[in-house]
Amino acid sequence: MRASNHLIGLLNFITFLLSIPIMGGGIWLSSRANNTDCLKFLQWPLIVIGVAIMVVSLAGFAGACYRNTFLMWAYLFVMFFIIAALIGFIIFAYAVTDKGSGRAEMNRAYLDYHLQDYSGWLEERVADNSYWGKIASCVRDSKTCKKMGRTMKGVPETADMFYNRNLNPIQSGCCKPPTECGYSYVNETVWTTGGGLVGTNPDCTMWNNDQEQLCYSCNSCKAGVLASIKKSWRKVSVINIVVLIILVIFYVIGCAAFRNNRRMDNDEPYGQARMTKSQPSAFQL
Repeated sequence: MRASNHLIGLLNFITFLLSIPIMGGGIWLSSRANNTDCLKFLQWPLIVIGVAIMVVSLAGFAGACYRNTFLMWAYLFVMFFIIAALIGFIIFAYAVTDKGSGRAEMNRAYLDYHLQDYSGWLEERVADNSYWGKIASCVRDSKTCKKMGRTMKGVPETADMFYNRNLNPIQSGCCKPPTECGYSYVNETVWTTGGGLVGTNPDCTMWNNDQEQLCYSCNSCKAGVLASIKKSWRKVSVINIVVLIILVIFYVIGCAAFRNNRRMDNDEPYGQARMTKSQPSAFQL
């Protein structure tokens, strides 16, 4: 029994360590919310869950090592709700990022993004004009578009070189006009109409070579932000799923340790039922 409780203490210490990547994922999302994705929402629940796992793991560690029944009970009770919250978080993250992806364009290595390909709560939140103003300002302040410039031996890259670049969703959606519009490349963030616009996409008329405007008001920019958020949230969710599986295994083992502690508190020999102890058989000597 002591070996079992020591094992639980070790497992809870490992759980304590597992809370670090969860909090790290929340901090990473927070950094991207400030600099890239510009949507400050999901990181805080993740950080709270990570801190809760860390604190509860310490309680479970103490309860298992010192055979404190109350701490073990508190550990199991709170951990149940933490696991439920983590499951809910994972389901929510996948549900709100289920739809939407970039579209391939002819003779382009990068993808174009269209707002109509996305739907649901997240799309409505990002597309809302009152909320989008803050996001667009964040994208502009991140200077993502200004950082796109490249030179080869002091010479700006050509159109063919640009077309073969793998742009991230925000660069593709916010820093250039949609490919279907038929703009002619001058440099990464300056495009001309050339022979005239050919697309019917409303974003075609919203593009502006003013470096403070570009396509920040375009639906393609909103779609690019959604695609970037989807990519970030999916990466974090993979880590959370792995941690969740390990937590469930440790929780089951923790239940066994709790039963051991209660048995020891009642002075029950291991493997002997309480009924046998309280009502011994007449044939026992």
